[in-house]
Amino acid sequence: MAALASFDISTGADLQEVDNAVNQATKEVAQRYDFKGSKASIAFDRVKGLLTLVADDDFKMKALFDVLQTKMIKRGVPVKNLVLGEVVPATGDTVRREITLTQGIPQEKAKAIVKAIKDRKFKKAQASIQGDEVRVQSPSKDELQEVMGFLRTQDFGIELKFGNYRG
Repeated sequence: MAALASFDISTGADLQEVDNAVNQATKEVAQRYDFKGSKASIAFDRVKGLLTLVADDDFKMKALFDVLQTKMIKRGVPVKNLVLGEVVPATGDTVRREITLTQGIPQEKAKAIVKAIKDRKFKKAQASIQGDEVRVQSPSKDELQEVMGFLRTQDFGIELKFGNYRG
């Protein structure tokens, strides 16, 4: 029997790039005229993967998020992996929004990926959940390429990264 080729499907953002994007966004907010005298700020908790945006009102919150999103896109951070919280009133006549970074594939999304691969009925491709990743195995490297192509056309609400390819 031929040896199995495999690859892993994962997701996540480079936390250093997120930190750089937050720093760039903070600098831009400090220089922009429409934010002069406002209480707009962005805080990033690396350990929890949590961004906290604070602004004077909903309009400034939207502008602050747009600045942050633009900086993240320029730095190659997948904005699809941002889980946006509600805009809630905070102290001192401000509003706050918490944004969570998705690091690793959540269990329900991993099950959806495995189900999509099985429903497509690839001949010999097998998908299995391993922690916060999904491993796809097949004796045929061509079939693995087909699985990758198929998954790129699907939308699971997160950005998929294909890595750890073993042929």
